[in-house]
Amino acid sequence: MSHEVEIHQAQTQILRELLFVDKAGFAQLQKPTGLTSDHFKFHIKRLVELGYVEKLGAGHYCLSAAGKEYANKLDTTNSTLERQPKSAVILVIEKIEHGQSRLLLQERLKHPYFGFWGFPGGKIRWGETIMQAAGRELQEETGLRATLTYRGVYHEHVIETESGKLLEDKIFHIIHGADPYGHLTEQFDSGNNAWMTLAEARAQQHRYASFDTEAAVGLGEASFVESTQYYSKQEF
Repeated sequence: MSHEVEIHQAQTQILRELLFVDKAGFAQLQKPTGLTSDHFKFHIKRLVELGYVEKLGAGHYCLSAAGKEYANKLDTTNSTLERQPKSAVILVIEKIEHGQSRLLLQERLKHPYFGFWGFPGGKIRWGETIMQAAGRELQEETGLRATLTYRGVYHEHVIETESGKLLEDKIFHIIHGADPYGHLTEQFDSGNNAWMTLAEARAQQHRYASFDTEAAVGLGEASFVESTQYYSKQEF
């Protein structure tokens, strides 16, 4: 199930119970505090309708494949879904002109980070491989194709400077693109694309802090980088 339905807390607790047994009868399941028997039956029926629970013979229930995947994301101590980092690709597209390396940069024209320069990229969709996502995002955002190579992982925490609050937890797969070809889309609804040297990119007033880390821009050997960046309310 690619898109999880928001479910009632009682249903979450039922899923947690079924996570630790092969199957269970109605009487064996621990009824959430304050819930009547009829309400409990309603919530089990709802989980069956959603495809998270399967009804077996003799009044027993078990988790479906989708239910196992959903329940496995639970923090079993407090029966809440654990938040997961965002998973995305960064596209470091490079071309050589007159012996000089030039990189494809994108000015973001949507929030958050409105007006910031960085590399093109985007989220990995459900069911995509990392390289499929990279190829799709490259075409959608730039109109180009390139020879794509996996270069590493960049894990970033974004902190709001004023409050110290964690705003984003993101895992980027760094994909390098060589020998790009096609017609570059210079402007589109949510951004502008332009070729720059790394020095020109770092000279931009509003840019992602990852440009200050050589390994994070995917120009060297395969790397693993973890970083914490701070942005003000106005910047974010």
